[in-house]
Amino acid sequence: MIKVQKRDGRMAEYDRAKIIKAIQKANAEVEPSEQASDEMIDSILDFVEDHAEDVVNVETIQDMIESILVKRNKYTLSKKYIIYRYQRALLRKANTTDESILKLIKNENKELAEENSNKNTILASTQRDYIAGEVSRDLTKRMLLPERISLAHEQGAIHFHDADYFVQPIFNCCLINIGDMLDNGTVMNEKMIESPKSFQVACTVMTQIIAAVASNQYGGQSVDIRHLGKYLRKSNDKFRKQIKEEFGDSVSKEIVEKMAAIRLRDELRSGVQTIQYQINTLMTTNGQAPFVTLFLCLDEQDEYIEENALIVEEVLRQRLEGIKNEAGVYVTPAFPKLIYVLDENNCLKGGRYDHITKLAVRCSSKRMYPDYISAKKMREYYEGNVFSCMGCRSFLSPWKDENGNYKFEGRFNQGVVSLNLPQLGILAKGDEEMFWKLLEDRLSLAYEALMYRHKSLEGTLSDVSPIHWQYGAIARLKKGETIDRLLKDGYSTISLGYIGLYETTRLMKDQSHTTKEGEDFALRVMNHLRETVDRWKEETGLGFGLYGTPAESLCYRFAKIDRERFGIIPDVTDKGYYTNSYHVDVRENIDAFTKFTFESQFQKISSGGSISYVEVPNMSHNLEAMEEVVKFIYDNIQYAEFNTKSDYCQECGFDGEIIINDDMEWECPQCHNKDKNRMNVTRRTCGYLGENFWNTGKTKEIKSRVLHL
Repeated sequence: MIKVQKRDGRMAEYDRAKIIKAIQKANAEVEPSEQASDEMIDSILDFVEDHAEDVVNVETIQDMIESILVKRNKYTLSKKYIIYRYQRALLRKANTTDESILKLIKNENKELAEENSNKNTILASTQRDYIAGEVSRDLTKRMLLPERISLAHEQGAIHFHDADYFVQPIFNCCLINIGDMLDNGTVMNEKMIESPKSFQVACTVMTQIIAAVASNQYGGQSVDIRHLGKYLRKSNDKFRKQIKEEFGDSVSKEIVEKMAAIRLRDELRSGVQTIQYQINTLMTTNGQAPFVTLFLCLDEQDEYIEENALIVEEVLRQRLEGIKNEAGVYVTPAFPKLIYVLDENNCLKGGRYDHITKLAVRCSSKRMYPDYISAKKMREYYEGNVFSCMGCRSFLSPWKDENGNYKFEGRFNQGVVSLNLPQLGILAKGDEEMFWKLLEDRLSLAYEALMYRHKSLEGTLSDVSPIHWQYGAIARLKKGETIDRLLKDGYSTISLGYIGLYETTRLMKDQSHTTKEGEDFALRVMNHLRETVDRWKEETGLGFGLYGTPAESLCYRFAKIDRERFGIIPDVTDKGYYTNSYHVDVRENIDAFTKFTFESQFQKISSGGSISYVEVPNMSHNLEAMEEVVKFIYDNIQYAEFNTKSDYCQECGFDGEIIINDDMEWECPQCHNKDKNRMNVTRRTCGYLGENFWNTGKTKEIKSRVLHL
C-alpha cells in the first residue's frame, strides 16, 4: 500500500479517487478535444502507482501527472491542472487556523489540551491565549519562517519551540533579578513600588512581580529566595523596637526576644502562605498560574543565612501540607516548583541544616517537589558558581560584568530549537557515515532556525515589556532603548535541544547506550553536539548552549510523527514516546544509584540545562532509603528529582491506587470520581513522558514504567 506524505509532513493512505476528482475538475474547464478520457486518466494513475515508491510525496505525484499529460499532448489540460494546484496552494496559505480554532472553542482540540498540562483549555481566558497562539503559529509557518524550516518542523526533523508566541518580540524564560527589584523598587502598571519595610510586604511585592513577569513572556521564571532573608530580619528588628517602645524597661531582654520571635513566626508563616496562595490564585494574561520556580539555597557566605534557613523550612512545611482544593481537601499545587540545594551544611552528613533536608525528603516522598541541585557538582561545571535554572530547567552559561563579577539573575533565554535524533538513526539504517552526514545537515537547519529566533528579538524596544526591560526584572533600560546589547556577548542564552539519545543508539548499535559500545557512541554524539554549539557561540558571540530537557511533550510528538512515517520499529516507535534527552529508558532494569551515575556524565556535556530523575514507589514509610539517594545526589550528580509513583484524585485528595473501570475510565475508589480524559484523576508518573496506555490483559490495568530503588 502506497503512503502519501502531505505538505505538512503528515502521512496518509494513497487515495486514487481523490486524484481522479482533481483531474476531472481541470477537465471540466477545457474543450472536449483537450479533455482526458476516463481510460487515459486510469492509465496515467496506473503508471503513477507502478512507479511510485512505498512512501511518496504528494508533490511528486502531481509532478508525474503533469509530465504525462504533456507527453500525451494535453497541454491545455496540463496548464489547467497546474493552475488548479496553484489555486489550492493559495487557499492553503490563505488561512490554516480556522479548523483548529473552532475545535478549540468546542474543546475538541486534543493536541492543545495535552500541550500544556498547566492550562485548562475550557476556560475563556485560556482559550483567548490559545486563539492568539494559533494565529501566531499560522503566521510563523506561512510567513515568518522559510518553508524549509516550517517543513522540517512539520516532518519532525526539528521542533521550533513556541511558534504560538513567535509573532511577538518576547522571549522564553529567565532568572528574575528580584534582589534589585526589592532593594531598589520597581514600577508596575505605572505605579511606583518602593523597597519593602517588612517580610510580609516583600512576599506580596514578590508575587506581584512574578505575575507581571509571567504575563510578558512565554516560559518559566525562577526566583532566589535568599533575597527575602534581609526582609525577615527587618521584620524582626521592627518587632523588637515595637516591644521596647510598648513595654520600656518593664520586661527583660530575654522576654523581648521571645515576644519578637513569636511575632516573627507569625509573620514568617503568613508571608510564605502569601507566596503560595498568590501564585496559585493569580491568573496571568496567558490563562494560567505563573510558571515559577523558587530556588532554596542555604549559602554559608550569605549574611542572612539564619533568616533564610527559617524561610526555606517554612516553604517546605507548607508544601508538605499542600493547599486546599475547592472541596477543602489538601492537594499538591502545581506551582511554585521548588529546587533545594544540597551543600556541605545540609547534605545529611552532619551539617547544621540536615534537619531541613530531612523535611525536604519528606516533602519529595509525598508532594513530588522539591528537585535537588548538588552545589558540589554544580561548582565543578559552572566555574565555581551555584545558581538556579530558569523555569524551564534550562541553565545560563557563566557571564561576567564589566567589573569581572559573575552575573546570573537578570538574564534570560531567547528560545529553543530541538533535534529529533532517532529520526536520523532511522534514516541512516545503521550506516554511521550516513548518520554523521544527516546530523550535520540537521544541525545546519537547527542553527538557521535558532538565528531566526535571535533575529526576531533584535530591535525590540524596552517599552514592549517595561517590567522586564525598564523596571528591573532583566534590566533598567531607558524608554525607547532597544534590548539589542542584552542579546549579544553571551548575556542571554539560545538553546539547541535534543530528544532520544537512547533510541538513536538502539538504531545505530542495536543496543542500549548503557552498554560499553552504546555508551561510546552516545558520548560521541553528545560531544559533537556540544562542540557544535560551542563553535556557534565562538563564531557569533551569541550564548548558544546544549539543552538536555527541552519539553516532555516533544518526546511523544517526535515518536508519533516517526511512527506514522516509518511504521512500527521495535523499542523505538512502538512505545509511543522517545526517551527524553540522554535519559536511560524507563523500561530498563536499573537502580537509582546506577542511573544517576551513568547520566551524570551527560549532564556535564549539556551546558544549557539538564535534569535526571528516578521514579520510585510511595516512599513515605521508607524515608531512610530516599535520604540515602539524596546523599548520593550531592556527591554524584548536579540536578535530580524523584517521581513518586502514586495515583492521585484531585476531587477528594485520595493518594493511592486508582482503578480502571469497565468503561476504560480512571475511577477513584474513595469518592468514585470518574474521568475518561484523566484531567482530575491523574497518575503522577513523570518518568513516562508519553501517553499512558492499556495493556491487553483482562484487568485493563495501566502499564507503568518504574525504576526501582
